[in-house]
Amino acid sequence: MISKKNLKTPYYAVIFSSIKAELNNENYSIMSDKMVELAETQKGFLDIENVKENEIGITISYWTDLNAIKNWKENSEHLIAQKYGKSDWYKFYKIRIAKVERDYEFENKL
Repeated sequence: MISKKNLKTPYYAVIFSSIKAELNNENYSIMSDKMVELAETQKGFLDIENVKENEIGITISYWTDLNAIKNWKENSEHLIAQKYGKSDWYKFYKIRIAKVERDYEFENKL
């Protein structure tokens, strides 16, 4: 899913790249959907995009500022998901936080 929202710069992106563990846990999808719904209610949340292909996933969430990101990281329900991510769902993940100074887009309407 790629967002077409126009966000006012500057804003911040949290880039979560992951490799899922081989264990196929049905609770993963449920928790993943719940975390998106919960993030959308957080102060400072702007948008989210994600791509999943087999065991590889990239999720990018967009936030107004670093404090909003910190509050999301420390959210009690998100902390539970993080715990399961480390123990059950991921073989590897990496998080990057970047400030977006500029963005632009192209859409072919042919």
